[in-house]
Amino acid sequence: MHPLRRTAFVALAAALAVTGWAAEAQPAALAAEPARLAAKGLLIGVAAAGERLVAVGDRGIIVLSDDHGTTWTQARAVPTQALLTGVCFLDAQHGVAVGHDEIILTSADAGRSWQRAHYAPEAQRPLLDVWCGGGGHVIAVGAYSAYLTSVDSGASWSERKFVPAPAAGTAAEAAAAEEAARGGYHLNRIVAGDGGRLYIAAESGHLYRSDDGGASWLTLASPYAGSFFGVLPLGTPAGGRSLLVFGLRGNLYRSDDAGASWHKVDTGTVALLDGAAQFADGTIAIVGLSGTVLVSRDRAHTFALLQQVDRAGLAAAVTSGAMRLVAVGEHGPQLINLGSAYASRASAP
Repeated sequence: MHPLRRTAFVALAAALAVTGWAAEAQPAALAAEPARLAAKGLLIGVAAAGERLVAVGDRGIIVLSDDHGTTWTQARAVPTQALLTGVCFLDAQHGVAVGHDEIILTSADAGRSWQRAHYAPEAQRPLLDVWCGGGGHVIAVGAYSAYLTSVDSGASWSERKFVPAPAAGTAAEAAAAEEAARGGYHLNRIVAGDGGRLYIAAESGHLYRSDDGGASWLTLASPYAGSFFGVLPLGTPAGGRSLLVFGLRGNLYRSDDAGASWHKVDTGTVALLDGAAQFADGTIAIVGLSGTVLVSRDRAHTFALLQQVDRAGLAAAVTSGAMRLVAVGEHGPQLINLGSAYASRASAP
């Protein structure tokens, strides 16, 4: 794939030199241009704002769907042309989007229009994902362990040093934590699990968990040295302690003890995996490059590969009704009916 992409922008970030945090007046930023084919271009993140879906991507493009992903329109008044990489909503109206140039945007009208809350291109640290919690709490993460927090729904931001505690009793993890404190790993994805837990998937096999809403972080023992690009906490009878992590070369791992131990799950693919969603009935879908869609109907013990014909890279996904998946990526949003896909796969010779 041509520069996407949850991998490519991480690679781009790695090539940049980090400068200090600026305390000066924010520089001017260009606004996203109206585009007739806005919903056909590169989109990296997608989130629900009540019944609406909001997707973000290249050149500040933000698109909205009010019919469960069937049709899309471009948002107005988006004050950036940076690549947007993540989006989340605190409620049906209030959302936050992040991206390159350390841009942070906020919306108070379900994504129709956006305001710039933070912008620091001189820092040369793209933000890669954002999590929206309760009480106006928002966390944005990114390259070189960029970690910004807000307690007022994204209106103002504070930078925090990301220094996770090492995994207990492991000298190697202690050394890794020290290295992270000096330079920092790229924090690729932040998600919430049950019981107030948060998880971060990062580069070079690093995984982190917070049990206190992000006030402190623990380095988890990792099952794999390659980069992780996604985490999916599972709604299972295991008391909310089950989760999946996934990343390079089709690597997928499951834990049933909040990341204390792991076992590998076969995927049948070597494509990069970077997005996931779980349906109300427990069905799980994981998406990735080359049109990869993995589906499990046995609570993530086994997966079937539903290869998309166009093989366009997919970056993120949300559910939209029973067995309907909305995935975004290289060619914009795709509405995938998993029920029909399963039927076609079963009837194939």
